[in-house]
Amino acid sequence: MRGALALGLMALPGAAQAECFLALALALDVSASVDAREYALQRDGTAAALLAPEVQRAMFARPGAWLALAVYEWSGRWQQGLVLDWQEIRTPEDLAAAAASVAAAKRSFSEFPTAVGYALGHGAGLLERAPPCIERKIDISGDGINNEGFSPGLAYRHFDFEGITVNGLVIEGGNERVTDFYRMEVIRGPGAFVEITPDYEGFETAMRRKLVREIGVVLLGSADGAR
Repeated sequence: MRGALALGLMALPGAAQAECFLALALALDVSASVDAREYALQRDGTAAALLAPEVQRAMFARPGAWLALAVYEWSGRWQQGLVLDWQEIRTPEDLAAAAASVAAAKRSFSEFPTAVGYALGHGAGLLERAPPCIERKIDISGDGINNEGFSPGLAYRHFDFEGITVNGLVIEGGNERVTDFYRMEVIRGPGAFVEITPDYEGFETAMRRKLVREIGVVLLGSADGAR
């Protein structure tokens, strides 16, 4: 139903332009496998990627339309920390303020396992109170597979993910099992995809690519990565 509404709005001249075209929640891994240096590369890389010229072009390509952005950190079952609550990104100044908040964040947790299912459930709850937008997406980054709590599959079964696309950004670190896990169990929805970086040094570049892809032109009817 949401997809049909989006198509209808896009078909009407100027109808979608005054609305939020995307509610995007960025989920950053702060589990015990992420050391202090890697955390800084992830946090600062996210802030820098938001300000990258190609990302800004994608965000502001629709005259009058805007994006809603939230950022949270995740690790164990009960360890999810809000970095940036929902913020309307209508102007480059709005985006600069959001990026500054991310860059100034203090790490929420550092000694807990990797509970991906709980992270996804938290994201679904966060999107429940997002501004009404044509599309809703979770962008989850991580360097490990689920080792605590319920699986992503159970999260998708028991939380409301209707109309939500989940994309992944994998910090592979030489472990292809992480990429396989994200491809097979984490991503969800039409057009869902996994972006890969071999290490945290490449996180900013990978995040830039990922943001452009998920904010940019929607490939209507795509089934790549659908669950």
